[in-house]
Amino acid sequence: MTFRTLVVGLGDRSYPIHIGDGLLDRADLLAPHVGGRRAVVVTNATLAPLYADRLERTLAAAGATAGRIVIPDGEAHKTWPTLDAVFGQLLEMRADRKSVVVALGGGVVGDLAGFAAASYQRGIDFVQVPTTLLALVDSSVGGKTGINHPLGKNMIGAFHQPLAVLADTGTLASLPDREYRSGLAEVVKYGVIHDAAFFEWLEKHLDALLARDPAALIHAIHRSCEVKAEIVALDERESGLRALLNLGHTFGHAIETVQGYGEWLHGEAVAAGMAMAARFSVRLGRLDEADAARLEAFLVRAQLPTAPPRMEPGAWLEAMGRDKKNESGRITLILLDAIGRARIEKATPAGELEAFLAAD
Repeated sequence: MTFRTLVVGLGDRSYPIHIGDGLLDRADLLAPHVGGRRAVVVTNATLAPLYADRLERTLAAAGATAGRIVIPDGEAHKTWPTLDAVFGQLLEMRADRKSVVVALGGGVVGDLAGFAAASYQRGIDFVQVPTTLLALVDSSVGGKTGINHPLGKNMIGAFHQPLAVLADTGTLASLPDREYRSGLAEVVKYGVIHDAAFFEWLEKHLDALLARDPAALIHAIHRSCEVKAEIVALDERESGLRALLNLGHTFGHAIETVQGYGEWLHGEAVAAGMAMAARFSVRLGRLDEADAARLEAFLVRAQLPTAPPRMEPGAWLEAMGRDKKNESGRITLILLDAIGRARIEKATPAGELEAFLAAD
């Protein structure tokens, strides 16, 4: 059983990301983090019947005493009431400061379980076991945890790094096509912001990725995690460079907030947001039209949206005005100078943005 490992370099809080098929059965990879401890698996109602028993057997083989908390499935449940229910079950289990939370699921489970771990008894350890493509390449890496608020996505949370990420690509076999394609939006983001050669590789291998070819998948996941790990190591708490990872997210989060969480999948909203950021970059004279067209062509081939739903400029600006990257009341956007080269625009021209939103 071959797998790849890379490390997120954060000094004494550095941690491994293991990527490969069948890793849910690798007790040796979990033992250094859970051995001799109570491990509480947090998962959702869809995934629990598929993978929870298997993971708990592996945790037992790794020397842990396993427990389980099951939350409802879906972005609509990434809320304070769900988080509070997790706290209640941790208390009922008498989880202590030596306990470790094991997040088994996609971005909703990982973000919520990670935030629970960051907050419970002022912080306990956790391990990420992502089961969606989006979680494998994005939300499980980097230590961002949190829940949604009706007025904004991921507005309540904490930075809390995991002990390890166990990315079993075999779990992607159970992922519906729509959710799988949603994850590809976060994969292509890494090429667009940081690695033109990777973007070109994705263009050439998109058919293999859509067919879930194992070799293509492992390479795409590894390179995506590699780029994110490099950026997170340089800017853990998003004081500068890490904001580049939010390409498409300011527009995308506005779509999710206004349309209602779960109506658009996160990756779908990010895909439309990236296309919008590219078109706005062209409008400002930053990006060549050919590069914007190249990105849109890729998203179309991946069966991802490139146009947002109809929303009034006022609704856009209201939602975008609450984005976490904003400073001093000004909307911050991640824009493009070229494929593989992004920039942080802290002084977005308000008139140009409003005109763009009205016309796009």
